[in-house]
Amino acid sequence: MKDYSRESLSLHEKLRGKISVELKTELETKEDMTLCYSPGVAEPCMQIANDPDKAWTLTCKGNMVAVLTDGTAVLGLGNIGPAAAMPVMEGKAMLFKRFGGVDAFPICLDTQDTEEIIRTVRLIAPGFGGINLEDISSPRCFEIEERLQDLGIPVFHDDQHGTAIVTIAGLINACKLLNKEIKDLKVVINGAGAAGIAIANLLNGKDLDPDVFTPVKEIIICDTKGIIHKDRKDLNSFKTSLLTYSNPKNTKGTVRDAIKDADVFVGVSSENILIPADIRTMAKNPIIFALANPNPEITPELAYEGGAGVVGTGRSDLPNQVNNVLAFPGIFKGALEIRATKITPRMKLAAAHAIANAVGEISRDHIIPSSLNLGIADKVAEAVKEAWLQELEIAQLMEVVNHPL
Repeated sequence: MKDYSRESLSLHEKLRGKISVELKTELETKEDMTLCYSPGVAEPCMQIANDPDKAWTLTCKGNMVAVLTDGTAVLGLGNIGPAAAMPVMEGKAMLFKRFGGVDAFPICLDTQDTEEIIRTVRLIAPGFGGINLEDISSPRCFEIEERLQDLGIPVFHDDQHGTAIVTIAGLINACKLLNKEIKDLKVVINGAGAAGIAIANLLNGKDLDPDVFTPVKEIIICDTKGIIHKDRKDLNSFKTSLLTYSNPKNTKGTVRDAIKDADVFVGVSSENILIPADIRTMAKNPIIFALANPNPEITPELAYEGGAGVVGTGRSDLPNQVNNVLAFPGIFKGALEIRATKITPRMKLAAAHAIANAVGEISRDHIIPSSLNLGIADKVAEAVKEAWLQELEIAQLMEVVNHPL
């Protein structure tokens, strides 16, 4: 068996990082220098000074994303700090370029103060067309993203929404395969961090019109202390807000109590918390997304032994991998191309449908496209652009309604 840890370390030492800056034009002659730098560069500078919008066409801004972290929630490693997070941010920049053709640059901040992070993002925003927040711990990540939505460029926390989008894509196809309707599902989500809350919000159709998405019938969310219910006194504001639409029967207990008669289990928590007997308490042919990494909440083999209808995990060596790379390159590609100022729930849902539709023939081991499928980003980008145009049309209609002539 290959020692991937040793081989990866050797690769990083050899390359001294995985990304570099490349020139888009020659810089060999005095004329090249004149055009690219002084004195020729003064003219594009003045053009932008007179019309800042021209930065989108005269600089790299229009295709440049900041991959920004404080190093507090890196992969499964936890709070390892900004310097240690750098290899992951470099890797994310590689994925942006390889799958979406989007230039991305790692920004690792030596602060865990929410206000400092927000202020820093505002200060660096002029040089970027979008901000991809990455590996920032919950619940701070929610506030940081929310308060930056007025920046005028997309600010998107991928740990939340990328996972949610690909999960919904898999759920769409799983329902087709098993003849289930999304609106009839009872869904249990184990894990109330960034991904869990984002999945719950999207399944509830938060900020979406009913004609765009019909919410699932019932959602129950669990954290490390069990089911989130109205009588708990230890909930932060983000978990409390979930109770506006989740756990309508105020069910109490553990995740095992929650999954009784459930149609769907989504795990974004920790390994090996379920056994086949637990799956047998669920509804017929339940859908299991056991997304804990590196080891899932239950292996596909054991889940199928318990009667699962279809299983997905976060692992690349198992079928139906829920991998964010299916979402974020195309989402930013589309948003940058159409100059969207934010990523809306409608755009997220459009991305999920684009990913689901890219599968082709659905089977138990094929409800989600391969993470190496280079064509997914373009499909997602087109769906995102169309959804943004719909958002603009709705906004214009509302303006007419609110301010008639």
